[in-house]
Amino acid sequence: MNIIFKHVGSIRPIKNKLYIMMKTNPYSTSGYSRTIIFLIILLVITPLTFFGQGNPTDSQSVKVDSLKRKFILFGNEDILNVSLQFDLSTFMKKNLKTGSLDGIIAFALSETDTIDRKVKIKPRGEYRYKTCGFPPIQLTFKKPVNAYADTGKIKKIKLVTHCQQGKAYDDFVLREYLVYKLFSVLTDTSFRVRLLRIEYIDTKKERKPIKQYGFFIEPLDIMAMRTNSSIVKVTHLSQKNIVPPVMDRVAIFSYMVAQWDWSVPGLHNISVIVPKNYAGTGLGVAVPYDFDLTGLVNASYGFPDIATGLTSNRDRKYAGICRSREEFARALKEYRNLKGAFYSVINDFPYIDQKSKKDITDFLDQFFNQLDNQKDMERLIAQFMTSCKPL
Repeated sequence: MNIIFKHVGSIRPIKNKLYIMMKTNPYSTSGYSRTIIFLIILLVITPLTFFGQGNPTDSQSVKVDSLKRKFILFGNEDILNVSLQFDLSTFMKKNLKTGSLDGIIAFALSETDTIDRKVKIKPRGEYRYKTCGFPPIQLTFKKPVNAYADTGKIKKIKLVTHCQQGKAYDDFVLREYLVYKLFSVLTDTSFRVRLLRIEYIDTKKERKPIKQYGFFIEPLDIMAMRTNSSIVKVTHLSQKNIVPPVMDRVAIFSYMVAQWDWSVPGLHNISVIVPKNYAGTGLGVAVPYDFDLTGLVNASYGFPDIATGLTSNRDRKYAGICRSREEFARALKEYRNLKGAFYSVINDFPYIDQKSKKDITDFLDQFFNQLDNQKDMERLIAQFMTSCKPL
C-alpha cells in the first residue's frame, strides 16, 4: 500500500504542469507534448492496475507471515507433520563429541507453507540411549516457538522418538502418547503432548530418510505457567509431601497402566509443582511422565527391574503410600466414574489398529473389572494395603 500511495501522490504535480502547458498552447502537437501525455497515461494506469490486481508475491508473504505468528505448538490435537534435518549418521552412531548437533526443523502449516527453526539436537534418556538404535531427543530452538496463544515461549523441548525403525516401534510410541492422554482425563495438572509424523533427513546423505511417529512433551516450565504453579526442584521429598488425594490418584494411575518406573524421592519420572491454591500448605502436586516402560505400552525393549519383584511388563504392583480402606475406596471411585472417558481416548484414536486397541482395552479391563462390585473392590483394596508404603 505504501508503494501505491507513493505512485498516486507523484501524479498530481505532473498533471498540474500539463494543464498549465495546454492552457497556454491547447493546439500544440509537438513531440514534447506527446511524450508528456504518454508519461502521464503510463503513470496513471500502472498504479491503478497494481491496485486492482494486487501483488501475488507480497500477498503470499503476508499469508505465510500471518501463519507463522499464529503457529502454536500445543494449540490443538491435530497431528503435526515435521521434518528434522541434521547429521543423522553421527547421531545414530552415538559418538557425539560436541554433545549436540546443529539441525533445522520444519513445521508444516498447510500443504504449501512451512516454518523453519534452527535447532540444537541432543540425545537424552540414559536407558533408551543405551538400549535403542534411535534415542529420544532434546531440541533447543535458536528462536523460540509459541506454546499457546497467550502463554509461554518454548526454548527447549523433549521429543519422544521410536526406539528402532519399523511399525512395531511406531506402535510403542503411539501407546505411550495415549498414556499421557489417559492421565489428562484425571487432571489438568498433567503434561500435554503433541503427536507428530516425523521425517528425519540426513544432511550428509549417508542414510535414507526415516519416517516414524513421535511426540513433543510440554516443557515443565510451560506446564507450570499454564496451571499457575511454581516448580519444586528439591529432590529430598517423599509421598508425604504430596497432597494426599493427588498422590493416591498418581499411585493408582501407575497401577492401572502398570508403571513401575517412578519415585517421588529423587523425582524419578515425577515432577512436583505447587499450584497457587496449595501455596503455603507445604504440599505439592506430583505429575508423572516417561511411560515407555509401562505394561500398557508393553515395549519389547524394556523389562521391570529385578528389585521390584515383577516378572513381566504387565505385572501390577501398588507402590503408593498406605491409606485407610475408606480413602482407597474414595480414590478408586474416581476411576470407576471415568471409565468411559478412559476407553474413549483409546477407541477414538485413529492412529493405532483394532488389534492394538483390543490389546490395550483388554489390559485395562483387568483393572476396571475389579471395580464392578463391592466385593471385588474390597479385594483390590486389600491388595493395595499389602504392598503400600507405610506412612
